[in-house]
Amino acid sequence: MSRPSRLQRQILSLYRELLRAGRGKPGAEARVRAEFRQHACLPRSDVLRIEYLYRRGRRQLQLLRSGHAIAMGAFVRQRSPTQESSGAGAPGTQPDNGDGPRNPLDGMRSPETPPDGR
Repeated sequence: MSRPSRLQRQILSLYRELLRAGRGKPGAEARVRAEFRQHACLPRSDVLRIEYLYRRGRRQLQLLRSGHAIAMGAFVRQRSPTQESSGAGAPGTQPDNGDGPRNPLDGMRSPETPPDGR
């Protein structure tokens, strides 16, 4: 068997780094393994695709290491224990009912101002 190429060594190194960074994050190790298995059958001649996937993996590694990732594939805004138990948000803001993204300026309007702004 021939020696691994530089790109192969970089990819194996990325795989190990992703597994290390994913320890303690739910679903991260399984997702890393699944992604690498899914793309293991790529032909060696498809260098552009391999390099694209390598760069994508590097970006995912940076995100995992940044500390903002709680689980692989999901970035969740952390809540304080008081918000989780009472369901109340910060004073002057509306509770998050999970219907989708909210405008951060929703709770900024003064109480005297009518909704139409007049």
